[in-house]
Amino acid sequence: MNQITLNRYETKYDAVLKNFFLPDEQAQFTGMPLEMLVKAKDDPARNPIVILKGAHPVGFFLLCTGELVKEYTLNQNALLLIAFSIDLPQQGRGYAKEGLKKLSNFIAEDFPDKNEVVLAVNCKNIPAQKLYESVGFLDTGKRKMGKIGKQMILSLSL
Repeated sequence: MNQITLNRYETKYDAVLKNFFLPDEQAQFTGMPLEMLVKAKDDPARNPIVILKGAHPVGFFLLCTGELVKEYTLNQNALLLIAFSIDLPQQGRGYAKEGLKKLSNFIAEDFPDKNEVVLAVNCKNIPAQKLYESVGFLDTGKRKMGKIGKQMILSLSL
C-alpha cells in the first residue's frame, strides 16, 4: 500500500473534499473536511492534512499546534490530531491505518520540533480506538468531556 501518502492541503483537493460523505454514526464523532477547512483558513495553528491514494484524496485530518494542544497535554512539543476521517466509499481498504502509519515520518519532515501526537476519541467510538491503538497510540488515562460524551486522550510518542 505504498500509494498512500500524506500531504498538506491544497485547493486542488477541494472538489473531492467537498463531496466527502460519512454516515451519521461516524459523522457525530468527527468534523467534516469542508467545515474544518473554513476554521483552518483563519487559524494558522490548524494544519489541514490530506490522505492520498496516488493523487486522489481518500482521507483528511488536522494537526493543531498552539493553545488547542494544551487542553490535552502539558508537552509543549506535541501536536493535536483532530477531525480524522476517511470518505465512506474509500473505507474498509486499510487507508486509515496506512495513513496513520505514515504520520511519524510526515511529522518528522513537516514539524521537526514535535515529538508527540495526542488525540481525543469518544469512549463509545470503539472502531476508532482500535484503529489508533493498532498504529501505536496509547491511552494516557486522561478523560475529557466532548460534545457528545466522555473522550479518552491517546498519545503517540514520535
